Amino acid sequence: MTDVLIAGSGPTGLTLACELALRGVAVRILERRAGPHRESRGKGLNPGSLEVLSRLGLAERLSGTGTSGLILRKYFDGAHISDTPAGGGLLIGQWQVEEALRERLAGLGVPVEYEAEAAALAQDAGGVTARLTDGRSVSAGYAAGCDGGHSSVRELLAIPFEGHTEERPSMVLGDVRAPGLSREYWHQWFTSDGGGILLCPIPGTEVFQLQAAPEEDERGEPLPPSLEGFQRLFDRHAGTPGIRLADATWLSSWRANVRKAARMRVGRVFLAGDAAHVHPIAGGLGMNTGIQDAAALARALAAAVTGPSQDGALDAYEAARLPVAAEVLADATRRMERVMAAVREPGRGTEAGMN
Repeated sequence: MTDVLIAGSGPTGLTLACELALRGVAVRILERRAGPHRESRGKGLNPGSLEVLSRLGLAERLSGTGTSGLILRKYFDGAHISDTPAGGGLLIGQWQVEEALRERLAGLGVPVEYEAEAAALAQDAGGVTARLTDGRSVSAGYAAGCDGGHSSVRELLAIPFEGHTEERPSMVLGDVRAPGLSREYWHQWFTSDGGGILLCPIPGTEVFQLQAAPEEDERGEPLPPSLEGFQRLFDRHAGTPGIRLADATWLSSWRANVRKAARMRVGRVFLAGDAAHVHPIAGGLGMNTGIQDAAALARALAAAVTGPSQDGALDAYEAARLPVAAEVLADATRRMERVMAAVREPGRGTEAGMN
């Protein structure tokens, strides 16, 4: 029988699966999507996450793909005003992190099972049974929900997701090409009307991740993201003639969403990553906290599967990680407030979001 069933093949689920497989724990990993994505999403690994991924044998692969020491170049009303370090850690697209983890996991004999999502969960003293949306049943000793902010596992466990979500989108994001724009810098333009736009080069690609406040229609309602809208925002804020954005391969709207699960464990089922906590975009804390959740949960589950004392190791996971999630949420909220203040007062310093 499978020792641990994992729902979700983002950085959290893949890290957990690799950690467990390396410890000799039998694992299966399910993903509701039809296949891998190539979206930049979270785009930075901090030293703690790099340490976890280095233990998985991925240090050389990731450092060869990503870049460190990128300079954040700031502009005001089209004029260059400053260059500052963009922060520590490694700049790298989330899809590139997932690809490295997925290949490592395949080398350990564990494939990702796509188009597979839990529709029901049952557990007893002996294990967990998940009924999937396609009607199949899968049994395991334990299960982990690493399936994102809209976690099916969390909903099936009826765990409250405490916090707040703004109704109105406050940012549009996307992956675009910008031929002619220097890839040596992370560009951030502010304008005196209080707006701004950010383009960050994703290493090893021709792509920039774009972030900006959304356009509004005649009623003052935010418009959905589009390549045409991105170009209008770029022309308005950057004022850089001759740059034509192209090939928008990811389009997304972001709204402030600050939530934490009331619990990270119900019996033999656990939550990790965005399934347990979602953060403001500033500071790149989402992917990194999820990776470190996964490392902690792997230690607890491996101890439970292989050791005589199960409950102590399992209780320790929730006791350790819930306070961390609370502090990360508070930290990310403070960072986002500073970013928004810098948009309103462009002369102030700010930090780039790496989430």
